[in-house]
Amino acid sequence: MSKPILVIGELAGQELRNVSFEAIAAAKQINVDAEIVAVLLGEGALEVSAQTMIQHGADRVITVEHANLENYTSEGYGQALLKIIEEEDPYGVVMGHTAIGKDLTPKIAARLDTGLISDVVSIEKEDNQEVFVRPIYSGKAFEKKTFKKGLTFITIRPNNIAMLERDESRTGAVEAKDIDIKNLRTMVKEIIRKQAEGVDMSEANVIIAGGRGVKSADGFKQLYELAEVLGGAVGASRGACDAEYCDYSLQIGQTGKVVTPDLYIAIGISGAIQHLAGMSNSKVIVAINKDPEANIFNVADYGIVGDLFDVVPKLTEQLKVEGVQA
Repeated sequence: MSKPILVIGELAGQELRNVSFEAIAAAKQINVDAEIVAVLLGEGALEVSAQTMIQHGADRVITVEHANLENYTSEGYGQALLKIIEEEDPYGVVMGHTAIGKDLTPKIAARLDTGLISDVVSIEKEDNQEVFVRPIYSGKAFEKKTFKKGLTFITIRPNNIAMLERDESRTGAVEAKDIDIKNLRTMVKEIIRKQAEGVDMSEANVIIAGGRGVKSADGFKQLYELAEVLGGAVGASRGACDAEYCDYSLQIGQTGKVVTPDLYIAIGISGAIQHLAGMSNSKVIVAINKDPEANIFNVADYGIVGDLFDVVPKLTEQLKVEGVQA
């Protein structure tokens, strides 16, 4: 029997992040015949989340609950995962390329003395071997990597590998494992979350992003209205954040978040290379800018040359009339 593939689930509050389900799909692409074992860490009832992972394709779920896992620390999560990896002896490990994934997986890989391929956007097969595709040079090119030996350990970029269809009739074993998490050098006592309104930008199918052209914090209100109509999230360029039109939690770009929604609407954004690094792989890009020479039009699939203060309200009203929602 082939070795299992571990999928590390990630919770946002009490809800599983979509990238957890995408990681299951990625594990299936690595080896469709392997047992997919989901791992959930935290403090509190994980049974519901475990069943949800099974419905999305996991064959078995291991949960670890401990007071020292209530808030994420790489030490606490690392102790639990290293113990599970030792006991399960998996063929591979898959996790989302999220803030937690980017912090945790290199440390686990170092402790295991194994390789790690991060930020994978697709998985291919060549000569009966898994080939992992990841962007380089701020998304201007892609490279293909393989593992020659040892553990197949990857992180996947959210919103790139389609999750499997949910099947509520699926069943599987859920094992609550008792692992003592101790001798932590760092303890997180409290987390004060500063979150943007509405949909989580990293998992949004539609993003409405504003730049300096929006001119003010009040100008961003029309972006939120459009986002609400389309069921999307609001983002921003660094210029808009620096000008204090919005919070830095909305920043998209080389020094902000990297997003790949189905639809990206860039409003009043010139298209600096640093911003393009964070959104140029979006499936469809629409640009609204009064400058016909703006660089954003070079990456846009559709462009509207016009005053955003005239275009955006009309677009929002028309979408409301037509009842369009992504």
